[in-house]
Amino acid sequence: MTHTTRAATVSTSTDAASASNAYLSGDHAKKYRSTAGSQPSTDQRQLRRCLDDLDRDGYTIVENVLDLATVAEIRSSVEPLFVHEGGRNAFEGYRTRRLYSPIDDTDVLDDIVEHPLALGLLDELFEPNYLLSQLQVIDIAPGESAQGLHPDDNFYPWPRPRPPLGAATIFAIDDFTADNGATVVIPGSHRWDDHFPTEEEQATAIPAVMPAGSMLFFLGTTWHGGGANHTDRSRMCVTAQYCRPWCRPQENFSLSVSKQRVARSSEHIQRLLGYSIHPPFMGFVRGMHPKRLLEDV
Repeated sequence: MTHTTRAATVSTSTDAASASNAYLSGDHAKKYRSTAGSQPSTDQRQLRRCLDDLDRDGYTIVENVLDLATVAEIRSSVEPLFVHEGGRNAFEGYRTRRLYSPIDDTDVLDDIVEHPLALGLLDELFEPNYLLSQLQVIDIAPGESAQGLHPDDNFYPWPRPRPPLGAATIFAIDDFTADNGATVVIPGSHRWDDHFPTEEEQATAIPAVMPAGSMLFFLGTTWHGGGANHTDRSRMCVTAQYCRPWCRPQENFSLSVSKQRVARSSEHIQRLLGYSIHPPFMGFVRGMHPKRLLEDV
């Protein structure tokens, strides 16, 4: 009798744990089911190559993911939106123009934010329903000095070495060269502990040289920085950063992007902007799915 009781207790405990895990990981929405992973498929061989690069180096480069007509459209659309000629500090760059939260001002960057290859890589790295953390257009002018090296997700207070909590894309609108401010990366630095790179380690940084229309994708734990521009022309790019669904994004998109803009966005962008649920209920609004806020827009 005692043996039977213990077996029943163990069975009940196991069933309860299984039910709890199912609740914590399941999509309980009735009307607005998650669309995570539903983007167009990408070349699996290319995806595996990029993942191998990320595992080994902490970054990968894919050339010509945007055609030159799209690159030209992006440039002409964002150029009138710049307000300031330079940044407010050395990190932003005193000779670097930055356009924050352009998603509320133009739709031209949507294809970058939800690029199928970028989302395919993020699907492999993070839990479903990861979020857009920030979106910027960055234009490094002639004479700008090199930005300080840094990892993007270092503001999350979790000791290294650890898995990345964020990842980023940089789409080249101009050719990236060693002289015009191409982003520099330190291969393998995603595996480091919390130490600041030594002079010898900083010397291993290499420029992400790539033609306009290409994408640099790197982990949030990878040390990198904007390069110095020694030429007589500016160097423009668009960067979209992402984070795990349970991390706080850098940009508060619920305040900076209007509901009208969100309502006309794709399912992917709505999800990335936070109009989504991370199971079982993270992200709800008054006990409901946040997409219900868009029903009357």
